[in-house]
Amino acid sequence: MAKICVPVCVSRADELLDAVKRAAEVAGLIELRLDCLDADQLDAALRECAALSKGVSHPLIFTFRPAEQGGKRDITAAERLDFWRRKVSQSAPRDLYDLEFELLAHDDVRQQIPSRQIICSHHDLSRVPPDLDGLYERMRSMSAAILKIAVQADDATDCIPIFELLERARTDGCDLIAIAMGQAGVMTRILGPSRGSYLTYGSLDDESATAPGQITARELRELYRIDQIDRQTRVTGLIGNPVAHSLSPHIHNAAFAQTEMNAVFIPFEVNELEGFIKRMVRPASCEIDWNLRGLSVTAPHKTAVIKHLDWIDPAAKEIGAVNTIVIDGEQLHGYNTDAAAFIETLKARFGSLGNARCAVIGAGGAARALVYGLTREDAAVSVFARNRDKAEKLSELRVAEVRELADSDFEGFDVVINATPLGTLGKLQAKTPATAKQLRGVRLAYDLVYNPLETQFMRAARAAGCEAVGGLEMLIAQAVEQFRLWTDTEPDVDAMRVAAEKELRRA
Repeated sequence: MAKICVPVCVSRADELLDAVKRAAEVAGLIELRLDCLDADQLDAALRECAALSKGVSHPLIFTFRPAEQGGKRDITAAERLDFWRRKVSQSAPRDLYDLEFELLAHDDVRQQIPSRQIICSHHDLSRVPPDLDGLYERMRSMSAAILKIAVQADDATDCIPIFELLERARTDGCDLIAIAMGQAGVMTRILGPSRGSYLTYGSLDDESATAPGQITARELRELYRIDQIDRQTRVTGLIGNPVAHSLSPHIHNAAFAQTEMNAVFIPFEVNELEGFIKRMVRPASCEIDWNLRGLSVTAPHKTAVIKHLDWIDPAAKEIGAVNTIVIDGEQLHGYNTDAAAFIETLKARFGSLGNARCAVIGAGGAARALVYGLTREDAAVSVFARNRDKAEKLSELRVAEVRELADSDFEGFDVVINATPLGTLGKLQAKTPATAKQLRGVRLAYDLVYNPLETQFMRAARAAGCEAVGGLEMLIAQAVEQFRLWTDTEPDVDAMRVAAEKELRRA
């Protein structure tokens, strides 16, 4: 099993025992982040730690980190030295001490602690250091049992040096914990143990993460099935920015688990698309050793990715957007599964779309895919948008008319579709592109927004007497086709839906 260390970060000494018990349910190791304690709680915590060290079966990692290295408060060098001198005699031989590389330069500290119990660590909260190899070599000179290097990733490609360092440590026979922090570094937390990282960190819950990009221990075990990931695991994922709150990992990983497939789906935060495709995707120039099979593509890369592909499905070419990449030998193939998924789910509710009057609200990439699908079903399509010039670009897809959204009503339309982000969880949640008054007489209102499950647009539609459909069904339908493209296998659609609904209700 992959080693997962759960950090415990509480402000009072009397909270430590309960937090450690909770951590022990999901952890292999437990890190006591004593820098989280209020300053007046340290002496009481040291007494508590002595009892915990003897009474807990899990190895403990003691950490007292200053703010500049990712700690929770400012701690002077003198405070740190005094802490470690007092702490050393109070723990069990199996326990570990996470000491910053700079602190270990003090001989009196290093000589008091057996090297077999030392984690020599370095944290860079702003970047990936340019001389990572040199840093690694200097840290090795400290004769610690384990080295830990954590750096800030601002793009998925910042993970490449971390994977390279893990490979070097494996060759050297060195125990190394290597992590890229931040959302862009999440893949190092999931794939790190399969690449030789001594452990990975997982929080107790979303609120108790102690570093940027840290996900929960339960997600590592249950969502990403980290214990089953190895060098042969098929890797798929989502590229975009942002990707942190996507449902796609829940949907696809549930399908992989149900089919008992050795595969994982990971969110990749990508800013610089060209570099990511060249350095991490294209087989001929890929710089990391992984079994990458395919990618889902979301904003802002659906159009920009086209020029980096070797072949594009005709539908995706006409829509002008790719949401799925399949790695086929040395080539990258692009598809758009959005249009077909939308039409499939709409027809399941509405029936034949021939001559149906359909209003699409929005003029972005999602709207373009919908218009493409609807016109091929011989529907009469009108586009409503705030930006008329942008909407006019959809005329090439045989739309019947383009209208300004402001003060419009949808009398006489059979179907109205919201293809804008209005109503999405967060700052847009209270908004709707149409009111109940505007929707009166419409037969069906379809909202592409899937989070929350019930949007303001859907409430307005029901108040107007319309049937209302949310975006979850389309999201699942397009994911089903992606799964087929990547694996040549039929997924368990019910498992995908249950996983998505469970996560939406949790959020």
